[in-house]
Parts: sequence; structure tokens; C-alpha cells
Amino acid sequence: MYSSSSSALDASVLVLNKLFMAIHIISVRRAFCLLCKNLAEVVSLEDGQFLTYDFESWREVSEYRARRFRQADDDWLRTVNTEIQVPRVIRLMDYDRLPKQAVKFNRRNIFARDNNQCQYCGKKFPTSELSLDHIVPRSQGGVSSWENIVCACVNCNVRKGGRTPKEAHMHLIRKPEKPKRSPLLNLKMTHTKYQSWKTFLDNAYWSVELK
Repeated sequence: MYSSSSSALDASVLVLNKLFMAIHIISVRRAFCLLCKNLAEVVSLEDGQFLTYDFESWREVSEYRARRFRQADDDWLRTVNTEIQVPRVIRLMDYDRLPKQAVKFNRRNIFARDNNQCQYCGKKFPTSELSLDHIVPRSQGGVSSWENIVCACVNCNVRKGGRTPKEAHMHLIRKPEKPKRSPLLNLKMTHTKYQSWKTFLDNAYWSVELK
């Protein structure tokens, strides 16, 4: 039904429950599936207000915008007869469960929290060239926790060895902490196309899980 550039299909959509609380992030394909089945509606920021549209209304709005209000950060999907704008936020019509609270403690989220930056030398590296370092080594009773694990490049990890930073005369560039929300979400929020998510995330104390 749809064709588009890969960038549009690679975009993400924030999902709200019926109470307008953020619950997770999904793919564009999944979002349009929910919209076509009338299980969700589009939430659109316009002139400082959030307006909602069912699928047909959103299609009509998209046709109008395609002719008059295209913006650089918009993503579009092409159908047989027209183009439809990729929404940034949708709201589930009959889902009122609350969002999950915990951010998963895993390798992907640690790399994202530290922004692929060695926490000793401060340089950025591809994930394949980074390792995870226990600040207090396990041999000295260090545990695997948000507060005791950081990204480290190979050179810094070898230099530190089985010692604490103090023992190795090394310094952390920042104190590691447990994120309040998904670190991957924070990375997405640096892109202007996802700025409309900010309202639903800054006014809350919940975390968003990536699906």
C-alpha cells in the first residue's frame, strides 16, 4: 500500500495511552496498522495545541499539507493516489494501562546513556570498539549496576586493569547514574523531528520502553 524513502520507514512514533501518557515507541509500519484499524488516532501539535485525527481525517490533512506546508523534518509515505504524512505521536483509543517505570539495565542502554563515549578519556567510539568497565572491580566486590558500570575504550580498560580509578590514577568524566528514562529515547530527542514528544515526556516521571 505504501512506498517511501527508507528514512520515513526508519522513523519512530511515540505511543500514548488513552490518558495521554507515553507508554512506548513503535515503528511507522506498526503505527499505520493501528491507525487503519481505528485502534489509534494521530496527535498533532499545531499552533501550540495538540489536535487529534482519525485515519481518514489525517489523510485529508496530509493532502493539504503536502501541497502547502511541507517542512524539512517531515516524513512522507506515498500511496497509490496520494501522500500521507508520518505522524510523530499516536494515541491508543481503548488502552489505559500505565507506562512501565523501570529502564532496563542492559548493554545497549549503558552505551546509549554514555553516548558511546569512553568515560575515562572522553573520546567517542563505535560500539564495537567499546567495552563495559566495572568502576570498582568485581575482584574487589564491585557489583553490576548503573552506578558501577561505564563505557570504556580498549586502551583505557587495559590501562585501568583490575584497579579502581583512584588506584590507576584515572578520572571519570562524569558520575554514572541510573537514567530516569530510556537513554535511547534521549538520543532520539536530540533530533528536531521528535520535539513534539517533549511535552509528553518532560511533564512525567515515567520511563519509555523501546519496543
